[in-house]
Amino acid sequence: MKIVQSLLVLSVLLLSSKGLQAQLHDKKILTLEAAEKVAAAAEAEAKNRNATVVIVVVDDGGYPIVLKRLNNTQVASVDVGIGKARTAAIFRRPSKDFEDQITHGRTASLVLPGATPLQGGLPLVFDGKVVGAIGVSGNTPQEDEDIAKAGAASFEASNRVAAVPVTYLPAKQVNQAFVKGMPLVRGKNYKVDASHRNEPGIVEVHTRDTDIIYMLQGSATLVTGGTLVDPKNIEPEEIRGRESKEGETRMITKGDVVVIPNGTPHWFKEVKDPIDYYVVKIRAAD
Repeated sequence: MKIVQSLLVLSVLLLSSKGLQAQLHDKKILTLEAAEKVAAAAEAEAKNRNATVVIVVVDDGGYPIVLKRLNNTQVASVDVGIGKARTAAIFRRPSKDFEDQITHGRTASLVLPGATPLQGGLPLVFDGKVVGAIGVSGNTPQEDEDIAKAGAASFEASNRVAAVPVTYLPAKQVNQAFVKGMPLVRGKNYKVDASHRNEPGIVEVHTRDTDIIYMLQGSATLVTGGTLVDPKNIEPEEIRGRESKEGETRMITKGDVVVIPNGTPHWFKEVKDPIDYYVVKIRAAD
């Protein structure tokens, strides 16, 4: 009976744990390193303008991570800078929005809890979410905001994903590559080769590359797996062997696709007709 009760308790705990996990979300946070880069960019802009300001970078709850008070900046700007940054963080918008509301007659913004309705605070956004904010105080409202913009722009640029250019290979170039077998495309973690073969090869093992073979013409006997005979490292991540024992043999022909995971020995043991085939190599991450 006690065993049954224990199992029931364990089941409830496991179910509760899974339910709790389903209710939790991953959260991106502003690191000290990122905050320092934001503050440094703003500081550089301030020095270019010979501005005496306080620069504050806060987390998404409005708590300071980095605070820089440039030489000769008035002491009063410290709390104001913190207030601007905190406002932008917790209200998820520029602090100027509240100053504008007051200017246009909405005086109720003066009593918003935690709000400093002064221009110069900007949110820091990552993947559509506010992860922190920067506030600047000490000079004119517009100059404060311009300096804050330099920090925010630096943060945005550091998180921007570079566009990958499209690769286009005209048919003539591809056909010429198949005459002898040549590389077509080289990417960061992939390769595309136009391969041509008239005779058998030796055993290959790519320790990090997965090969995807697409047969265009001809037929051959492909052996995968097994044990290498006389293995030799010819270069980093590449092993060669004279042959392999106890591998799996397949006859592959036009239209066939074979996916060979990294670390798997493979070789063309027999080539009945000249073969042309694409090889896409995908490299596993470090």
